[in-house]
Amino acid sequence: MIQIIITDSPRVCRDHGDSRCMRHWINGATAVVPFDDTRGDPLTEPSHTNDEACRRAAACIASASGLLITAGAGMGVDSGLPDFRGTEGFWRAYPTLGAAGLRFEEVASPGTFHADPRLAWGFYGHRLNLYRATQPHAGFGLLRAIARHLPDGAFVLTSNVDGQFQKAGFLDDAIYEVHGSIHDLQCLAPCSELVWPGGEYAPAVDAAGCRLVSEPPRCGACGGLARPNVLMFGDDGWIGARAAVQRRHFDRWIARTARPVIIELGAGTAIPTVRRIGDTLGAPLIRINTREPQVSQPGHLGIAAGAREALLRITGALRALEPAFATARR
Repeated sequence: MIQIIITDSPRVCRDHGDSRCMRHWINGATAVVPFDDTRGDPLTEPSHTNDEACRRAAACIASASGLLITAGAGMGVDSGLPDFRGTEGFWRAYPTLGAAGLRFEEVASPGTFHADPRLAWGFYGHRLNLYRATQPHAGFGLLRAIARHLPDGAFVLTSNVDGQFQKAGFLDDAIYEVHGSIHDLQCLAPCSELVWPGGEYAPAVDAAGCRLVSEPPRCGACGGLARPNVLMFGDDGWIGARAAVQRRHFDRWIARTARPVIIELGAGTAIPTVRRIGDTLGAPLIRINTREPQVSQPGHLGIAAGAREALLRITGALRALEPAFATARR
């Protein structure tokens, strides 16, 4: 069921540092209710709620000049990718690590690369192979189709490291991967600021034991162990130069886009990087999330659904609005 989320509770920030730091955001209490503000009372028909939510989203998109797509791990669920929701979800995806009592935050850290590189590369190598083998679901194509109707096109801002947006046909210079990419490598030490493509590295992984059985990649400069160019937990060695270039592309796009609208897909509150960025841009936001669709600002819309389902419904509503949509984009 898709629901419109209405709340008057503010989002509270306890961090006075970098506006891109996501560690200290907490949610105010919110109410999740189907609501039709033209009648002033809650809706009672779920199908009416679905239609109303998607009509509102479509109208918002039709009045925009550009589409900012912000995405978290939930975006990949419809493609068959795990989202590691909570410790139990991580252990279901990696039962061997669950049996050892290892949490996601422990495995996904530079410390594990130093202490047990075959375990660390077993985990990241398995993910790398999975992402390479996974095809993006239909929702990615729907986003591209929507963006073609807007004069400023689309830009992607994602905390995902899987490269699925590139695989779906989005251009490299229109993507900002805030946590880096598993498809690029860097020195673990690091000995330099060098980041290089890891396309030639093919890890062989014992999936049952979550351990690398082939040789790990090496830094071409110093010969030391290489690691994915991904921002990990407790990570002081991540080289963010590639992400910084992407950030500049994003800054230029958002500055020149007169009327951006944000579609946020599958971004949770456990690591709320994407949610916070969207909340602070001052643009209309459509939050699509199966479990956490709550919004905290007037004019923002929450839709409790998966990415593919919601995008299919919104696209249908946009087609029904085609004359108005065509007028709005001129």
